[in-house]
Amino acid sequence: MPSAPSPVLSVVVPMFNEQEVLPLLVGRLRPVLDGLGEPYELVAVDDGSSDQTPVLLQAHRRSWPQLRIIRLRANAGHQAAISAGLARALGQWIITLDADLQDPPEVIPEMLAAARQEQADVVYGVRADRSTDSSFKRWTAHGYYALMRAMGATGAPDNAGDYRLMSRATVDAVNALPEDHRVLRLVVPALGFPSTSVSYARERRAAGSSKYPLARMVRLTLDSVTGFSSAPLKLATWFGLSGFLVALALLGYALVAKANGHTVAGWTSTVVIVAAFGAVQLLCLGIMGEYVGRTYAALQRRPTYYVAHDSARDSDRDCVQQPQSPPSGERSPERDPHRT
Repeated sequence: MPSAPSPVLSVVVPMFNEQEVLPLLVGRLRPVLDGLGEPYELVAVDDGSSDQTPVLLQAHRRSWPQLRIIRLRANAGHQAAISAGLARALGQWIITLDADLQDPPEVIPEMLAAARQEQADVVYGVRADRSTDSSFKRWTAHGYYALMRAMGATGAPDNAGDYRLMSRATVDAVNALPEDHRVLRLVVPALGFPSTSVSYARERRAAGSSKYPLARMVRLTLDSVTGFSSAPLKLATWFGLSGFLVALALLGYALVAKANGHTVAGWTSTVVIVAAFGAVQLLCLGIMGEYVGRTYAALQRRPTYYVAHDSARDSDRDCVQQPQSPPSGERSPERDPHRT
C-alpha cells in the first residue's frame, strides 16, 4: 500500500480546554485546507486539557484523516505547545494558529500565496482591525509592541501575534535554537529571514473563555524583555548613577545650609528621599533577579513538555522530550507555564 504524500502545509493549533470552540474551528478550518488542493496535515497539540477536548479530537479524526493529534501529558503553556507542534510538523510550510478563531483561518490561502509569490520565509498575520478587542487589550498590546521596539527586540510588524506562516528552513532554525523561555513572536523576527505580511480584521472569540488573563500577559512581557535585551540591566545602572548624583546634590545642599546657619527643614523630605531610594534599589534587585532566575532555569535543563501520544507515531506513545538537541534538530524549549 503506497504511503501518503508528504504534506505541503502543516497547521499547528495549540489547544487547552477548547471543547466549546473546537467544533466551530473544524467547521471553518477544514473547508479552507481541503480547498487548497495540496497535501496537508492539521497538527492539533492538546496541551493537557482537562475537559472534553481530547475526546472531541479523537471523534473528528475518524472522519478527518489529515488531523494529527499530539497529546501532552501535562499543561506546558501556549508557547511550549506551539514548539511541540513545530518540532513534529512535517510540512514544507508551517502555520501556527490559535483555536479561538480570533485569527480567521480563511486568510491561510492568502498567506501561502504571498510566501510563494514574494519568496518569503515568513508571512506575518497582522491584525489591522482590533475593534473587537477591549480598550484595555488594545492599549496593553500597543504598549507591549512599543516597548519591544524601543529595546530593539523585534523586527516584526506591529500587531503581529502568533498567527504566521513559516518555511521549513525557518522552522528548522527555530527548533535548533538552544533558547529557554522562548517567545516565538520575537524569536522568529530575530532570525532575519525574508518576510512579508497579510492583514486581516481580528474577530471575537468564537466560544469559550480566554486562556490569557492579565497575569500571563505580564509574564509574557517579562519573558520578552529579559529574553531579548539587556536594556533593563543598563536601566538599573542608570538608576543607581542618578541616585548617586542626587545624593551628592543633597549632601552639598546640607553642607551649605549648615555653613550658613540654616537647619535642613522637616523630616518629610527625608522620609520621601529614603523611600524613593529604597524603591529604586528594590526595582534594580528585581530586574537582576529576573535575569538570574532565567540563568538558573537554563542551567537546570529540565524538559519543556512530555508527549504522551502522537497519532502519527503510535510507537512514540511514551516518548519524553529531552532538552538536548537530537540529530534531527528537534528540541524542547524551556517550560513556559503561561499561554500567550
